[in-house]
This record gives sequence, structure tokens and C-alpha cells, in this order.
Amino acid sequence: MKYHNLVKAARKAIKFSYSPYSRFRVGAAVLTASGKIYTGCNIENSSFSLTICAERTALFKAVSERHRKFRAIAIVSDNKEFTPPCGACRQVMLELAGDIDVILSNANGNTKIVKLNTLLPIPFDAKTLKH
Repeated sequence: MKYHNLVKAARKAIKFSYSPYSRFRVGAAVLTASGKIYTGCNIENSSFSLTICAERTALFKAVSERHRKFRAIAIVSDNKEFTPPCGACRQVMLELAGDIDVILSNANGNTKIVKLNTLLPIPFDAKTLKH
């Protein structure tokens, strides 16, 4: 598979998930245009609104290191079904990464690749703010 190493990095990141409340571990890995991989995991808080998802963790790490162009993001969980990004992550992914490939991988190791625009077909973006 084209994104084997990206999925492998996301699967490794899931081990660092801090999810004592939901016990729903998620790992993510984002691939920059230059080929560098940044990983992230979900980090919960007892005040749930302060929780951050794995996808945003990985993207924020990459952006904080001056990366602005991305190829793909892999998202893995312990779930037998594919775990798509939440709405907040979809919005952040579109803003920071554009219409990248989103690789979903389940607990069985099956993968599915979709474009971000299929997950967020009518986005709120910079064009929306121009009036």
C-alpha cells in the first residue's frame, strides 16, 4: 500500500493515547509534502471540551515546525469499524492541509482511502469569510 509507513506511524502513536475516560484510543500521522511524518494521539481531560483529537495533535505539531503543505493523514483506532475524523478535525484538516488523502485503518488492519472533500463536502473556509 502506498501509505504503509504512514499507517504504521499512526498505529505506533495510538500507544501514547491518554484516554482514561472513553478508553477510545486514536492515533494519527500526517505526511508533509517534503516527506516528513508527524504523529499524534488523542489526549483526554476530565473537562471533555479540553480534549484534543489525534488528528489535530499531529497537524498542530507539523505546523508548529513550519510545515504548511501536506499529502495525507492516517487515522487508526482500536475499533473494528473505520474511525473517521470528527467535525472539528475535518474543519482543521481542511484549513491547514486542504483536500488531502485521508487513510482510515481499523483494528483488523484494513484500510480505506478517501479525499478530505468527501468527508467535508461544503466547508466553511476563507472564501466564506470574504463578502
